[in-house]
Amino acid sequence: MNDAQPMDRTHRARRVAITGIGAVTPLGNTAAETWRGLAEGRSGVSTLETFDASAFPVRIAGQVKDFDPKRVAPAKQRRHLSRAALFALAAAQEAVADAGEGWHTTDPYDRGVAVAGTVGRPELQELVDMSHQLRASDFHDLYRQAPGDVLLRNQNVGVAAVAGAGDCRGPMVSVSTACAGAAHAIGEAYRRIQEGECAQMLAGGFDALTTWMDVLGFSLLGAITDRWNDRPEQASRPFDSDRSGFVLGEGAVITVLEDWDSAVARGARIHGELLGYGSTLNAYRITDSPPDGGGAISAMRDAVAESGLGTDGIDYIAAHGTSTPGNDASETLAIRKLFGKHAEELCVSSPKSMTGHLTSAAAGVNLIAALGAVREGLVPPTINLDHPDPKLGLDYVPHQAVRRPVRAALVNAFAFGGTNACFVVRAGTGEAASDGLSEGKAA
Repeated sequence: MNDAQPMDRTHRARRVAITGIGAVTPLGNTAAETWRGLAEGRSGVSTLETFDASAFPVRIAGQVKDFDPKRVAPAKQRRHLSRAALFALAAAQEAVADAGEGWHTTDPYDRGVAVAGTVGRPELQELVDMSHQLRASDFHDLYRQAPGDVLLRNQNVGVAAVAGAGDCRGPMVSVSTACAGAAHAIGEAYRRIQEGECAQMLAGGFDALTTWMDVLGFSLLGAITDRWNDRPEQASRPFDSDRSGFVLGEGAVITVLEDWDSAVARGARIHGELLGYGSTLNAYRITDSPPDGGGAISAMRDAVAESGLGTDGIDYIAAHGTSTPGNDASETLAIRKLFGKHAEELCVSSPKSMTGHLTSAAAGVNLIAALGAVREGLVPPTINLDHPDPKLGLDYVPHQAVRRPVRAALVNAFAFGGTNACFVVRAGTGEAASDGLSEGKAA
């Protein structure tokens, strides 16, 4: 598989601009605050507050803080939106505002949505309560539950809320590929604009795996670390010798992607340009990355090949970097195999060291890191890299951000189930880049 030639995308002529971005993450409730947190090397991981985790083996997570749902939606709408969906709606509203008034000058049927939503399922506590009801009363009492409660468990309700925020009536894509979800959603939106299916797309992901069911499940899998409950800010440590599992997180990142000519014609501020996208499958194991780099190599190679830049044109990789022993080793090997000698010159860092793993929204945080790097020449760090794993050996930008020119950046996302998605971004060549992320404007 890794010896196959990259897919030929030369027939796709339309350029794709990023003209808006919004975020709700453990580092802040806007894209600007999130970028500042990444640039400062600040941790958003803390003791769990979404439930009483005192009896759990894992008691930490990357949590959204000081989020007020009342500022996002009226009560009538809020009752149908999950915690994660409210994050998505807030991020979408910010992204649309950042895109500017011209966003609404296009035909709404020429605007679409591609969003990765959290997995829809009942909360474990809800199942327990229903079981008690069955034992204590007549079965028909179950039908006294609010009918609208089913909407809280449907990921497409959140995606529909995002569509409503942008009055998008064109194509709608709801993606469910776990940790690669946002990257796949952004990639699918990119394809639709390239091919002329629509002019503008809202794209990104949202998730909130901070319930006791999620923490318990990932604890039983042995996937999340249980060694840092007393020092949560040090728990996520990608590429470090002491890494022992990832840290669960929550949040949302939504972007506005737009046909380049349309964006320029309406005078939009341009954060950056999407240049290439690759998506592959490992067909290996459900939870483990292939030791030889597997499909990650093909996904990165396809994205870089489509960008036309070549591997030497990439200066920074916003790594998937989960802080699990297998993923970090597999991703590093894949980078070495694809980039060869240039791998030694790359900056590679993991935003998850600061936010934890936002699962379906994770690649959106990586995009914020990549856009900040290409725009400001500032590469965010991998924090907690106290003892770099000598078996890996790349420049993972330990502890503090570094100043260096970044012509283009590669965003990686590799998920449970073996799905891989990568894309390449660069600054808005020939147009003034947006300063929204650095100035704290709606971005």
